[in-house]
Amino acid sequence: MLVVDDHAVLRQGLAALLVDSGAAREVLHAADQAQGLALLAANGDLDAILLDLKLPDSDGLGAITAFAQQNPSVPIIIVSASEAPSDVRRALELGALGYVPKSASPETLLSAVRLVLSGAIYVPPLMLDAAEDDASSRASALTPRQTEILAAIAGGGSNRDIGQMFGLSEKTVKAHISAIFRTLGVTSRTQAAAAAQAAGVRPRARPTGPDAAET
Repeated sequence: MLVVDDHAVLRQGLAALLVDSGAAREVLHAADQAQGLALLAANGDLDAILLDLKLPDSDGLGAITAFAQQNPSVPIIIVSASEAPSDVRRALELGALGYVPKSASPETLLSAVRLVLSGAIYVPPLMLDAAEDDASSRASALTPRQTEILAAIAGGGSNRDIGQMFGLSEKTVKAHISAIFRTLGVTSRTQAAAAAQAAGVRPRARPTGPDAAET
């Protein structure tokens, strides 16, 4: 495993944690991007790279691209002081398979490393919190009728079902749903339902039985 960070104490601490926990047999150290790339070139069978975003000879997120281009088969896990959701999102978009804030506990870091080594992606809780906050903010911009329709979507209702529930034509329902998707920033009913859940909108099921609307 390779740790790339310009703080020697942090590198040594990460290396000791990884070895003592059994997550790595050997850990190589690099103080900057150039040294890290050289070690990667000489050790192509590394299990993973733990990479800081603020290195003296790189432009932050660009370091991800540099390491990924040199050896795409070695997973990259970002270990950064930044907890900005935009940095997390961009790092994952550039190919990192994990992002661990430096404020995280040693147990969290080890869990992230093991998860990535198993072939999965580690997304920090701060991203989930940000997604919920964003969904709540966007959902608050919906009209009362759109909120009702979003609840019906979350309840699994089709356009026809929703039209029957609220006495609307399917054309009107489609117009409302298009507006809801634009406001929430989603492209599917599944994503809309997830946004509804994050925003605390309770699903509304289609009525059944003798009192249900007729087709």
